[in-house]
Amino acid sequence: MPLHTAPDVERIHRTAPALDAPFADVMAGSARWEIRVHDHGFAALVDSMPRMVPTLAGQAPTADFAIVQAARVSYGAGTKKISEDRGLIRYLMRHRHSTPFEMVEFKFHMAMPIFVARQWIRHRTANVNEYSARYSIVADRFYHPALEHVRAQSAGNRQGGAEIASAATAEEFLAYLQRVEEQYADYQRLLEKGVSRELARIGLPVSIFTEWYWKCDLHNIFHFLSLRLDEHAQQEIRDYARAMYALIKPIVPVACEAFEDYRLNAMHLTALEIEALRSGRALASDNKREQAEWDAKRARLGV
Repeated sequence: MPLHTAPDVERIHRTAPALDAPFADVMAGSARWEIRVHDHGFAALVDSMPRMVPTLAGQAPTADFAIVQAARVSYGAGTKKISEDRGLIRYLMRHRHSTPFEMVEFKFHMAMPIFVARQWIRHRTANVNEYSARYSIVADRFYHPALEHVRAQSAGNRQGGAEIASAATAEEFLAYLQRVEEQYADYQRLLEKGVSRELARIGLPVSIFTEWYWKCDLHNIFHFLSLRLDEHAQQEIRDYARAMYALIKPIVPVACEAFEDYRLNAMHLTALEIEALRSGRALASDNKREQAEWDAKRARLGV
């Protein structure tokens, strides 16, 4: 067809597969669902794919439909008799069939401290476009934790915090942050004197906020959430993960239920752990970390 020729819209409409159910917007006509995080941050859902889905009488529209639709095309005619939608989605999650979950995508607008963003960006399966401090002036927004949220270094985890720091130490740390934040005035002053934005930004701390648009498919969002909702993840990024999960759960409730049952709240056992559990003997490993992990699993299992 020549590029200047309009497509035969009527013919396309006639040959499209008919659906008995009416369609509805999974975001109920909203342009944005937003949850505030910390003093200056937010997690906002700005779009979903699919956005319009078929509805059934008495049921809220959900994008779980797209997961089932994609899965059934692999099997051919008659698949609908094998299982109801919920059972199929749970089967897919249970047996790690990831492709159908990739048929659902979400786009978020996020504002978070740079130190959270640097952890987040390690998940390389999303499309990201971040606020650029080369082109724009960074706003005067800093993450400043409350006194009771200042954590001491974990004795068993080199990259994590554990119990709350002493009151005196926490106050000293917050005073340090206050002095760092006061340097923002120097950033502004030097910009006004003509220092380029791309250079002036290098003196800003990682507690200052950045923003980005982040688009990802559901399979990889679940992978992100399985790591960042874990109790070993840094508290600040867990706060954003909880907000993200709260935003998508109404749109894919069945998939989220399966995610919670088979990923988030589930447990993976190694071959050594299965043998120890079966035999009732100690774990056949002298690795201290493996032993500690097995002890934690045993405690959770109550054995």
